[in-house]
Amino acid sequence: MTLPAPTVLVFLDPAFENGRIADSSQPQLMATDLGATRGDGVFESLLAVEGRARKVQAHLNRLEGSARALDLDIPGKDVWRRAIDTAITEFRDTFPAPSPAEDEVVVKLLVTRGVEGASTPTCWVQASPSPAGSRRQRETGIDVVLLDRGFDTEAGDRAPWLLLGAKTLSYAVNMAALRYAHKQGADDAIFTSTDGRVLEGPTSTVLLAHVETVDDGAGSVRTVKRLITPQLDSGILPGTSQDALFAKAKAAGWELGYGPLVPEDLFDADAVWLISSIRLIAPVNHVDGREIGTPAMRKQLTAELNELFAGIE
Repeated sequence: MTLPAPTVLVFLDPAFENGRIADSSQPQLMATDLGATRGDGVFESLLAVEGRARKVQAHLNRLEGSARALDLDIPGKDVWRRAIDTAITEFRDTFPAPSPAEDEVVVKLLVTRGVEGASTPTCWVQASPSPAGSRRQRETGIDVVLLDRGFDTEAGDRAPWLLLGAKTLSYAVNMAALRYAHKQGADDAIFTSTDGRVLEGPTSTVLLAHVETVDDGAGSVRTVKRLITPQLDSGILPGTSQDALFAKAKAAGWELGYGPLVPEDLFDADAVWLISSIRLIAPVNHVDGREIGTPAMRKQLTAELNELFAGIE
């Protein structure tokens, strides 16, 4: 029998100012909860490093946006912040990390519509260990395959009920894509649209970089580094990590760009990454079996971006 990973649950409860700590070994939701029966809800995942939750404001903003898309009325940001702090503190006290380098906690914010006919949603914070595979993939990189997402880049505007820009609990397609990628011998996937555009990973945002040497015509040569991500109006989830990294990169002198991108842009890049709040920055070694850039360039640029990302709170 495989034991569940260490977990702390904190429910947002008006009777408890800082959240109600629940026994994670016991059932906590009704079997008729619409989050379980229909995937009717939203969530966010963020990382806490040495007790400090990263990008909390950005994740709470996106949680609110997702909730609005589903007509869910959720508690305010301060209520969530207190519950997040409670969950992190309880987890670190109960399950201390073996070393500072391993002191990472995955924090999930979850909202369901509750049971049929409920007047308020069910909201809770879950704290659990950071997957060991995430740290490995940051260091060694990943291989990905391109998968057709099944809609074009205008579907979000044409059919807002598809909830393409919301982070919902309905993640069956995303997980199926990852399983399919694993069966093909890959670590992850990048979705493409039916009109041939690069979208996102099942749980991540796509980034690519170009490095150019530019002669200004006066005998001076400079290196230009450009960081690009797919355009945000193509039916993808806005990436909190991508947005924070772009701000740091701009301050460091990188040029920034937003698609549209096509698969050939990935193959022409000097480096490609999948970036997310939990795995952080994972360099892509191969796309559909084709190497991206060179190992030396991937390593150099990944180190530069990791240094910038380390300063993000």
